[in-house]
Amino acid sequence: MIGAIAGDIIGSVYEFHNIKTKDFPLFSGRSIFTDDSILTIALADSIMTGVSYVDSMKKFYHWYPQGGYGGSFHIWARSEGSEPYNSWGNGAAMRISPVGYAYNDLDTVLQKAKEFTEVTHNHPEGIKGGQATAAAIFLSRTGKSKIEIKEFIETRFQYDLSKHVDDIRPTYKFHDSSQGTVPQAIRAFIDSIDFEDAIRTAVSLGGDTDTLACITGGIAQAYYGGVPEKIMCKVYEILDERLGKITKEFMEKFCENK
Repeated sequence: MIGAIAGDIIGSVYEFHNIKTKDFPLFSGRSIFTDDSILTIALADSIMTGVSYVDSMKKFYHWYPQGGYGGSFHIWARSEGSEPYNSWGNGAAMRISPVGYAYNDLDTVLQKAKEFTEVTHNHPEGIKGGQATAAAIFLSRTGKSKIEIKEFIETRFQYDLSKHVDDIRPTYKFHDSSQGTVPQAIRAFIDSIDFEDAIRTAVSLGGDTDTLACITGGIAQAYYGGVPEKIMCKVYEILDERLGKITKEFMEKFCENK
């Protein structure tokens, strides 16, 4: 889970200032956590406490109203109702990483990913993006190879993962859709050599860099067996006390050595 938060923070600097290289400072004075991290941690809190994710998201939204949320989410979070708004955006995939760590069989991971996604993103593409991300994390942490993960995602979700990142990068632009973000984020993980390289690769694609790197980071943490200490320490420096506390509790409970 902290891998996803690291990706969000590192990618936050480049969302509106895309770079097409892996050579950049991981952190700067402009590195911040965004809605990606806030809603990821809200989900972790719901999983640990049993509080409804709808209630958790709305509570965290009001705690952090300047997180950079999408327009539809702003309206939903401020409303008295809780009906989903049929989104196919990448917002569900960016927040789903706790599911891939908290549940111990693939069927449950897929079902829980659907449940936690469709409270807002009940469009089939939104659900697919959340499930694919959670499944990639679960498969990674349970020892599957990159080839096996790629084959499962392609077969189950019909995502095209055939293009190497070097072929995606030159023409890739900003996408806020699930289908325009999740396959590219998974491919960034596939083409990486370690956790840091996975984040650098995702950011180098351009586009919605905080969300791309958030999705990639959640998978990379699971596959590579954790997040480098220097990166993890910096993430906790940037998170506030409340968010850091919840993250540490979740990590201790579900992500030992992961």
